[in-house]
Amino acid sequence: MSRREFLKRAFSAVTVPTFLLTRAAGKTTTAGLVDAKAYQQAVDRAVNFLRTKAQSPDGSYAQFAGLGVTAIVATAIMRSGRTPDDPLVARSLKYLQGFVQEDGGIYRSGTFYRNYEPCLAVLCFAEANRDGRYDKLLAAGDRFVKGIQWDEKEGHNRASTSYGGAGYGKHKRPDLSNTSFLIEALRAAGNGPDDEAVKKARVFVSRCQNLETEHNTTKFGAKNPDGGFYYTPAGGGQSKAGETADGGLRSYGSMTYAGLKSMIYAGLRPDDPRVKAALAWIRQNYGVQSNPGLGSAGLYYYYHTFAKALDAAGLNEIVDADGAKHNWRRDLLEELIRRQQPDGSWINQNSRWLEGEPALVTAYALLCLSYCRAAVAK
Repeated sequence: MSRREFLKRAFSAVTVPTFLLTRAAGKTTTAGLVDAKAYQQAVDRAVNFLRTKAQSPDGSYAQFAGLGVTAIVATAIMRSGRTPDDPLVARSLKYLQGFVQEDGGIYRSGTFYRNYEPCLAVLCFAEANRDGRYDKLLAAGDRFVKGIQWDEKEGHNRASTSYGGAGYGKHKRPDLSNTSFLIEALRAAGNGPDDEAVKKARVFVSRCQNLETEHNTTKFGAKNPDGGFYYTPAGGGQSKAGETADGGLRSYGSMTYAGLKSMIYAGLRPDDPRVKAALAWIRQNYGVQSNPGLGSAGLYYYYHTFAKALDAAGLNEIVDADGAKHNWRRDLLEELIRRQQPDGSWINQNSRWLEGEPALVTAYALLCLSYCRAAVAK
């Protein structure tokens, strides 16, 4: 049995429901699926926006923000059907290759984002590596990101709340967002759950969950035991959603989906209490109108982690707190189509975390669409 089939059975996923939709936010069929033409138009308009209005002549996007946006956009375009040899993609790959450092990392010299940029670049080149042309680059990138993981080399043993994590660098402590990128990069470079770096990252991820277990004995786990995830237990702990009255760290949507995705990629099985608790939080806080716990802040990052995590889990349907069943792919597709701008882009009016930059937000949306194809009528 394949891993995907195992996950589907274990989570008791069901097929897409069949009923007539009356929502106006995107054309749908009587099978409850988004119309294929509407889907493809959304993708084509987004790619055309990136090609005509967002890409610089050197292949970069939002260069002021570093390499990360270019890597995310190029990955999104490839997942939308363009090949690595398409000029639109090839220009970006060439641009990123210009930042390969002697230590194997792909980052700008002096950057504060020595995990974020290399991990996203690894994901991009892994997507482009369809004929092995980037094998050496990926192997070097794999060694680099393992080398900057917070572990014994930085003086942190397993007892440290920083152990196994990854961070931007400028904050001098790891966080779940960067650690989720690290796990994805390790996986894309060919590492399995038994890889030592993956196992160390799993330790950190477990400590970012509001769940007291033998895997998480931090002071935060028992204070707000709702099964969701927060930003970091390191450096005194932080949640972007704030604290509870007794000093617990509030869970929120984007980090909970990042936590679920990371646990699945790191080899946790569906019956693991950590996975079950995360899914329970998701059912209690399901929605595509806002980032639960943060509202409009980081909304498109939330959409991306939402889609990638539920796709990784093999789930087609979520039952919410009221017992209503949701085809999450259809819900997300309709919301994205409704939010697309006339020029084909997406943008968040809440500009926190760079979501006022249309190239980045449009890339997040395209990535979401790529994980939602199963809800498109054939």
